[in-house]
Amino acid sequence: MDFTISPEIEALRAGIADFVATELLPLEANPASYDEHENIRLDLLAQMRAKARARGLWCLQLSPENGGRGAGRVGMAVCYEEMNRSIFGPAVFNSAAPDDGNMMVVEALGTPEQKDWWLKPVVEGRVRSAFAMTEPHPGGGSDPGMMQTRATRDGDDYVVHGRKWFITGAGESDHFILVARTSDDARRGHSCFLFHKDDPGWRIVRRIPIMGPEEHGGHCEMEFDGLRIPARNILLEEGRGLKVVQTRLGVARLTHCMRWLGLAKRCVEIGMEYAGRREGFGIRLADRESVQIMLGTLCADIEIGRLLVMKAAWELDRGGFAQKEVSMAKVHVANLLHRAADTGIQLNGARGYSKDTVLEWIYRYARQARLVDGADEVHRMVLTRHLNKEERDFWKWDVAGQKTTEGAA
Repeated sequence: MDFTISPEIEALRAGIADFVATELLPLEANPASYDEHENIRLDLLAQMRAKARARGLWCLQLSPENGGRGAGRVGMAVCYEEMNRSIFGPAVFNSAAPDDGNMMVVEALGTPEQKDWWLKPVVEGRVRSAFAMTEPHPGGGSDPGMMQTRATRDGDDYVVHGRKWFITGAGESDHFILVARTSDDARRGHSCFLFHKDDPGWRIVRRIPIMGPEEHGGHCEMEFDGLRIPARNILLEEGRGLKVVQTRLGVARLTHCMRWLGLAKRCVEIGMEYAGRREGFGIRLADRESVQIMLGTLCADIEIGRLLVMKAAWELDRGGFAQKEVSMAKVHVANLLHRAADTGIQLNGARGYSKDTVLEWIYRYARQARLVDGADEVHRMVLTRHLNKEERDFWKWDVAGQKTTEGAA
């Protein structure tokens, strides 16, 4: 692949970098910028979103006809990494999970009517959205075959009963995507539905306390007790829920990695700055070989992560599913983020463990990276399945003019 980027993507990247440096980093240093869950205050977020939108730094992931900038997956990799130099960045640019993945999947699979009533308000920043899939035991988590929530056809509607939990952003969301079982068929037994928070027949049981910091709207447990959803609100069609999930989660997992690379680089930045001025026993920390080894290892690992992400983004842009590439990137970058935050704290000592920097914020946030959108072990299982099927061809080079395909749900 060609690693050069277009002048248009570079202009977006540079604009984001300037916005982060001048508008967002100063906010991070002010305790008054945070809400009670250690994220940017909602009123302040609205102000920053208005500024970002006015500068054309908004919804890079969507096509211009749907209100975005049409950056493509490779362009997103460049820009998402830059925007998450700040812990506030993704939310400000309307590129944070779960809205990010939700907008992309509805753009890809939604009907014109669904795009008008469901997608457009999220794109415009008027509402937030959530993706309700994960269930408490004995329901489905990484294995959708265990899903217990059911949607039963009743005339022109579906009636939903069941329970979901750890649904990111549910407490602040108006629009929801719900995955429910509509039959016992192993491959065509799930369907995806769109609904609004004011529809009766469901409730938020609790906002689940987590290690934190938390996304806006938290991570909630939801109960469905007769929620009625019109058949016209099915995304794609009945029985194609796993196809919808595959379409959404493939790129959503990758955008997590794009953002996490930005946070990993920020950890190196903070560590380098402190090591460059802190002295002990007559020598700067930066001049110690042990410190140089720590930073050099992170530099190489971050670049490996960028290459994995770029390869997956390139494969998606050319129409592939990138299942192997996304799984490899997800495992590597999730673990990298945790190591980067840990190293940054170690280099800063007690300062790193305090709230004088964002390192401890990133450290707590980083632990969830190895769980969200598929735990490390699940992605390694995916890779092993590909290895068993492809054997030595697992590592083959694609030949120009010979298109490879992967199975779809």
